[in-house]
Amino acid sequence: MNIGIICYPTYGGSGVVATELGKSMGAKGHKVHFISYDQPARLDFFAENLYYHEVNVSEYPLFKYPPYEIALSSKIVEIVKSANLDILHVHYAIPHAAAAVMAKYVLREEGVQIPIITTLHGTDITLVGKDATYGPVIHYSLNQSEGVTAVSESLKTDTKDIFQFEKEIRVIPNFVDFARFQRQPKEHFKLAIAPNKERIVIHTSNFRKVKRVDDVMSVFRLIQQQLPARLLMVGDGPERVRLERECRNSNMCDKITFLGKQDAVEEILSVGDLFLMPSETESFGLAALEAMACQVPVISSNTGGLPEVNVNGVTGFTCDVGDVEAMAQRGIEVLQSDEVLQKFKENAVNHAKTYDIHSVCPIYEAYYEEVIEKHLQSVV
Repeated sequence: MNIGIICYPTYGGSGVVATELGKSMGAKGHKVHFISYDQPARLDFFAENLYYHEVNVSEYPLFKYPPYEIALSSKIVEIVKSANLDILHVHYAIPHAAAAVMAKYVLREEGVQIPIITTLHGTDITLVGKDATYGPVIHYSLNQSEGVTAVSESLKTDTKDIFQFEKEIRVIPNFVDFARFQRQPKEHFKLAIAPNKERIVIHTSNFRKVKRVDDVMSVFRLIQQQLPARLLMVGDGPERVRLERECRNSNMCDKITFLGKQDAVEEILSVGDLFLMPSETESFGLAALEAMACQVPVISSNTGGLPEVNVNGVTGFTCDVGDVEAMAQRGIEVLQSDEVLQKFKENAVNHAKTYDIHSVCPIYEAYYEEVIEKHLQSVV
């Protein structure tokens, strides 16, 4: 197949999943064309069957905001024709689904037919999608997509409720590549961080308010009062500067390290004993899954799709959003005994294996073939 993938190029979950899926499809012999305004972060090498097409947006004094959606639609039209694409797979509804639908109608006028699969990742529905400014266009774009998928049962339910959406939504979960995300021998790194064998707690995110990074700090403080521990804050975003200031004001900087964005996050996870994800909302929780693949138990909120990934009492614990006391207590339960911690680590990686990319990628591949076949039948 010749596959077009439209995604955000950033470190967010939708861009990561889109890129890893495309790389996996390329390895299986399909030709994959990524279309975005920048090279996707996880597309850190080029191999046979992988192509990247940059969307260039011209800036004119007339425009307060450059019209990215129109530029994206035009680029899609160009690549569909030049690369003879069989299908478009757009990740994140806004603005990708609408741009793809526009491109589809332009192509139809030129006698070219192509089906669209839209994959919903979360905040495109549960946050931005609720905004009346975008709602009608999202609803129309989903209805004009030949296939719609969601990364969790929770997100499927939310989409149907918010948009009164009647068409089928296929649930295909996010995945993890165990060739990359597995626990590595990093004892020298662990010793440098925790020279007195303190427990290492990790949080990774884009430091937005929805991630409730204040709760991460609060949970850690409570854990640290009961047992020796260190906290690694991985990532960057709008809340980081304020958190670092609070860290200095509370004299906790000797226990907390801000590492910023890291490409080799699996190496950091390899020294972890506990992963914190107290998010306000998570339609899946890819960062938690990657931690589990590296044998790191998870303490998370019980919102959205997180309970589907983090099995309460097995791979870690889930607690109510904002209940930092419960999260801390559960964290202490996991950390206070080597035997208990080891059991949670084993459970975490065993459950993560059910989301192996080599199990999930064939589901997408079969869905592509199904959608293409139905589309061909409909245009005959």
